[in-house]
Amino acid sequence: MSPEEHRAIVDDFCDFMGGQTRPFIRRIEKEMYAASEALDFEKAARLRDDLGAMERALEKQAVVLGDGADADVIALAEDPLEVAVQVFYVRGGRIRGQRGWVADRVDEGGTPELVEDFLLQLYAGDADTIPREILVPALPPDLATFEQLLGDLRGSRVAIRVPQRGDKKTLQETVARNALQALALHKTRRASDLTTRNRALEEIQTALELDEVPLRIECYDVSNLQGTEVVASMVVFEDGLARKSEYRRFVIKGVDGQNDVASMHEVITRRFRRLLDEQARSETVEGEGGPMLVDPETGRPRKFAYAPGLVVVDGGPPQVAAAQRALDELGIDDIPVCGLAKRLEEVWLPGQEDPVILARSSEGLYLLQRVRDEAHRFAITHHRSRRSKTMVESLLDDVPGLGEVRRKTLLKHFGSLKKLREASVEEIATVPGIGTRTATAIKEAVAVNATKAGPRVSVNTATGEIEES
Repeated sequence: MSPEEHRAIVDDFCDFMGGQTRPFIRRIEKEMYAASEALDFEKAARLRDDLGAMERALEKQAVVLGDGADADVIALAEDPLEVAVQVFYVRGGRIRGQRGWVADRVDEGGTPELVEDFLLQLYAGDADTIPREILVPALPPDLATFEQLLGDLRGSRVAIRVPQRGDKKTLQETVARNALQALALHKTRRASDLTTRNRALEEIQTALELDEVPLRIECYDVSNLQGTEVVASMVVFEDGLARKSEYRRFVIKGVDGQNDVASMHEVITRRFRRLLDEQARSETVEGEGGPMLVDPETGRPRKFAYAPGLVVVDGGPPQVAAAQRALDELGIDDIPVCGLAKRLEEVWLPGQEDPVILARSSEGLYLLQRVRDEAHRFAITHHRSRRSKTMVESLLDDVPGLGEVRRKTLLKHFGSLKKLREASVEEIATVPGIGTRTATAIKEAVAVNATKAGPRVSVNTATGEIEES
C-alpha cells in the first residue's frame, strides 16, 4: 500500500467519525455497483458487507436533534470547590462523541464566568472543532465578543445559546445529569482514597495548629424555618469517613425564636455535658481496636463517651464563640473548635480577628466542606420530618373523635401529610381505630387546608438552609 492510499483511508475514517457519513456511503454504493457491472462479484460482496456494517453502526447512533444540526452541548455541575464539565459533540443531529472532566474552582465567579473560561479552553487555538452552534447552561458575560471571536476562528458565524425548549433543551438536561453523576463519582473516589484522607487530616492539623491529627471530627448545624421547629444535627467523621451510626439529632428546647447563636450554645452544652456524664459512669475495657468505654452494668459501648479531636460548627465568629463558651462553662479545655463560614469557605477560630484561609485546592478544606455539607443535609432531613408531623397533627386537631393516640397512629401509617392527602376515604378507614365517618372528616380537613395559600418552602442549594417566601 502506497503512502497516498494509506492517507486516503485515514481521511475516509476521519470524515466518517466526524459525521460526514452520507458522501462516504454514496461513494461505497457507487463502487459496489461498478464492481457488480464489471462482474467483480467478490469485490461487490465485500463492499456490500462494509455498507451493511456502516448502516448498522449508524442505526445505533440515534438522532437527538431533528434538524440535523451540528452543535456542541455543554453542561456544568458545581459545588463551592469543584466543577464537573460535560460536552456532547453532535454532528448531523447525532451524538458523535463525548468529553468530560472535573476541575478546581479558582475564583468566586458564577456559572456565566465558568462558561466563559471553559469556552476558551475548548476552542482557543483549535478552529477545526468549533461548530455552528454551542449550547450552554448560561451565557458568558460578553456574549457578542465571544460569538465574534469564535466566528472569526471558524470562518463563519457561530451562535452561543441557552436552549429553552424542544430536543435541544432535552439533550442539555441529559448532559447536565451526566455532569452531576461525574461530580458525585469524583467526590466518592476522592473521599475513599486513604492517602488523600490522611493528607486532608494533616492539612487541617497544620492549618489549625492542632496538637494531634483530628481522627474524629464532629460537626454541628442548626436548621430552622423563621424560628419554628428549630433543630440541630451532629455528624461524625472518623479517619475522614462518615460514621453514620454516630450521628445525632437535637430539638432545640431552651431558645425562643430564630437565634442560631443561642441554639448552637445549647447543642454544644447538651452534647458535651452528656460526654462528661458518660465518661464518669463508664469503665475502660480492652477491645479489638484498643481501649473502649462501656456501661459497667450492660457492658455495651458508650457512644457519647468519646471526645472528638475537632469540633466544627456551621458559621462564623458568633457561632464559634458560642461553641467555645459552652465548652468553657463545662470546664473542657482540650477540645479545639473551628467554624466554616458559607460562601467564602473561611475557617474561623475562637478569639481570632482574621480567618484561616486554606487553598481552594486543599484536601483539608475539601474534607471540612464535606463534613459541613453532611451536617446541613442531616439537619434539613430532621427539620422536614418534624415539620411534616406538626402540620399533620395541627390539621387534625378539630376532627371529632380523633384523639392524640389516633392522630399518632394515622401519622405512623401514612408517614407524611402528602400521602395522607392522596389517600382515599376507604384507605384512611383501614387504619386501626378509624371508621368511615372519621375517615370522611379527616379527608375533608386535609382537603380544605390544601386549598389555603401557604408559604412556599424551598432549600437554598448554596447554603443548605430552608427558606420560606
